[in-house]
Amino acid sequence: MTIQHSPAPARSDVAATAPGGTASARPFLVHGSVLAAGALAWAATMAVVGIDPQGHGEEVAFSLSSGLFQVGLLFLLRTLWRTQALGEGRVARAVLRAEAVAVGLAICSTVSDGLGLTDFDKVGFIVLDAFWPLSMLGMFLIGIRIAIAGRWRGVTRFWPMVAESWAVVTIPALAIFGDTVGHVVAVAHLCVGYAVLGVLVSRKTD
Repeated sequence: MTIQHSPAPARSDVAATAPGGTASARPFLVHGSVLAAGALAWAATMAVVGIDPQGHGEEVAFSLSSGLFQVGLLFLLRTLWRTQALGEGRVARAVLRAEAVAVGLAICSTVSDGLGLTDFDKVGFIVLDAFWPLSMLGMFLIGIRIAIAGRWRGVTRFWPMVAESWAVVTIPALAIFGDTVGHVVAVAHLCVGYAVLGVLVSRKTD
């Protein structure tokens, strides 16, 4: 009698198994594709309607595309969780959980904007809206941590920090150079940063 023993995977980032029983060569293909698609969709919409959409139609388009981008951030966070990109400790896991909550609340703000429910005369909507910039700042700090941890190798070690600097680059550009330059920076940074990061994530094998 032959007994075969296969040890259980020790890490959570092993390649996903396809229906045929073979390991997927790109376990994060969907994750990266959603992130890239969201970034490009938001960039395209922003290129047309600007950073501050006017009118109901523009607001709906802006909310749909930015909402897709935020969903892409959740897929990115899931990739970071599975690959333990910030480290293996409790603090790293807590940071990712907290950021996921912040992005989730930012999505609620986006949905509220798209449905025309947001009322800045009410404190609750002001607080909810604040999670948009807070979540983006959190992503930037996470990008720094990925570079420091060094668990992602090659260009993927540092590109998250480049991509996730969107808010800390765009907001000063708007304040210093005005809407026209800030608009160009915002669109270009999404394409060069998050869209490229999505491609890199989709190609990750572990």
